[in-house]
Amino acid sequence: MPSHVRLTIEKREDDSLSTYAMPSSQSEGRPIHEDEDPVRTCFQRDRDRILHSKPFRRLKHKTQVFLDPVGDHYRTRLTHSLEVSQIARTIGRALRLNEDLVEAIAIGHDVGHTPFGHAGEAALDAALQELSDEQIDGVPRKFRHYEQSLRIFDVLTPLNLSQEVRQGIDGHSKGKSDLSAHDGQAVSTLEAAVVRISDRIAYLNHDLDDAVRSGMIKSVPEQFLHLGSSHGDRIAAMVIDTIEQSLNQPAIRMSDSMLESMNTLKDWLFENVYEQYPRVYPDIAKAKRLVRELLFHYLEPGTLPAGFVSTQGAVDYVAGMTDRFAVETYANLFIPSSFNERIGRIR
Repeated sequence: MPSHVRLTIEKREDDSLSTYAMPSSQSEGRPIHEDEDPVRTCFQRDRDRILHSKPFRRLKHKTQVFLDPVGDHYRTRLTHSLEVSQIARTIGRALRLNEDLVEAIAIGHDVGHTPFGHAGEAALDAALQELSDEQIDGVPRKFRHYEQSLRIFDVLTPLNLSQEVRQGIDGHSKGKSDLSAHDGQAVSTLEAAVVRISDRIAYLNHDLDDAVRSGMIKSVPEQFLHLGSSHGDRIAAMVIDTIEQSLNQPAIRMSDSMLESMNTLKDWLFENVYEQYPRVYPDIAKAKRLVRELLFHYLEPGTLPAGFVSTQGAVDYVAGMTDRFAVETYANLFIPSSFNERIGRIR
């Protein structure tokens, strides 16, 4: 098929996107050269590759915040990624940025998350620091899900993504830090900055929503009602503020008042939800212990499945597990089969 379709799309981008956007035609390319697709731009191909990948599909069985919740409406890592993508695309379209690049970064940004969400990440991080120099075998003594996301797409499920998508995935995480004007600066692209801020908008709002649904908090605190009386209103307020402050600007910005409100909400969630959750739900400690014991098991010689070797292989294998696969694997490894059958009958 002739490549006039892709070239037409690239020309349309060149003519219509903001001068601050990253058009597909200006991409730095891929780590390994490939011929261009006749129909899709490089960022469309990246989006499609991530969407059809196994690591992306596994996110539907990975915890966002609430561990194995009773109810079908709690967020998972998959629904979180989709919500980030929706928010980021809305902002990106309004600012005339490259929506395909925005979407590719957004749906791929969390594939490196462990089973049981941040609890599993903390458990792997702590376990790596326990290892001897001989055991560590050159692996960094820390585990960060964003670094693992990039490792998945570069090494474990190599997709040969464009450099702009890789850079956006690697730089998306803010952790517990406050949002600041610096977060909207184009370290790689403005599209990546949009995803970084959209990630914060998404989780602040859906984690608050899930905390109310769970009964962990009774209602949205009155101090945040100025952002809106509903989940959708609060997201809209943050999105509109971002668009208004960023139009025709070389950075993604928010007003000082919105930044303060979001940082206050983030601190409140850490104090009242994220840090309280392990105390209210002791199964979090059990999940951490499960992840730790799985890692130490797979550090033993001859225990890893084919395709995984050494300490790095053990980290990769455990980090890639879904919640339910981690539980099933642990049960098969450490609980006598007759006990499993008895537990099943009791249930």
